[in-house]
Amino acid sequence: MDVLKRAKEIIEIESAALGDLARSLDANFEKAVALILSGKGRVVITGMGKSGLVGQKISSTLASVGTPSFFVHPAEAIHGDIGMIATDDVVIAISNSGETEEIVKLLPLIKRFGLKLIAMTGKADSTLWRAADAPLYAGAKVEACPWDIVPTSSTTAVMALGDALALVLMEKKNFKREDFAALHPGGSLGRGLFVLVEDVMHAGAEIPTVGESAGMKDVLREMSAKKLGLTFVLEKTGALAGIITDGDIRRTFEKDDSALKKTAVELMHKNPKTIQRTLPGGTAVKLMEESKITALAVVDDKNQLVGAVHLHDLLKAGVV
Repeated sequence: MDVLKRAKEIIEIESAALGDLARSLDANFEKAVALILSGKGRVVITGMGKSGLVGQKISSTLASVGTPSFFVHPAEAIHGDIGMIATDDVVIAISNSGETEEIVKLLPLIKRFGLKLIAMTGKADSTLWRAADAPLYAGAKVEACPWDIVPTSSTTAVMALGDALALVLMEKKNFKREDFAALHPGGSLGRGLFVLVEDVMHAGAEIPTVGESAGMKDVLREMSAKKLGLTFVLEKTGALAGIITDGDIRRTFEKDDSALKKTAVELMHKNPKTIQRTLPGGTAVKLMEESKITALAVVDDKNQLVGAVHLHDLLKAGVV
């Protein structure tokens, strides 16, 4: 067997299933979205075996983008866990055949509680399809395995359908990047938005600074003492005038034997990149990346230097 050839065939089979899925979407998908948006409860997902595993992923995705959701195992549901489901909830049941025993047994209970039911199934004439308020086709013409039995193309289709549902709901609810970050405070996105520049910046005596008339020895002494690989140059008023980095000094010495006689104002770069202390750390990272630098001056609205933030500080804080 040609391993690469077979792998490509499998992926192409599953890709074709996704194309068929996109073409099959109809008004029932819109109805499913409307049912969830109008519901006052949560989205409860249930499914057996591979369908259940995919269902857990869909439930997690829904919850992470603003649609509260949880997974209930259908076998446990018919033995008491149905009590976890409230009358305002919407149920999504997943079964490729639409005849999964545990799901079929659960249908009368769903109806008895007056719950709205969305089905994800590969069989339009199945028991699950007929019972659903919004039946969604989520099957495949052929599985990717050589015997056409191992759930592959069909589970890929269900996963994609769940993603489509979750993301459409996210956009309908105007769920923003900041909302996503709030639900993921442990991730880099959350830290990038909720760790502020002022939380990680160097302030007070930690800021490397020299005056415009400072000589090279004073510049080197300040850079060595503060260990940020740079120093800011200040006007007499305290306003930011420029910046000198260790790279600037090396390049100056390479070109000019009289570099030791220069003053800070002669060495500095004017108009260094700055940032406000109340902005997110992620904004600082983006500015550094765009400018291809590793540090920013933190200034107030009068261009007074109040801090220094280095890429290393943001790395330590988990923003990057």
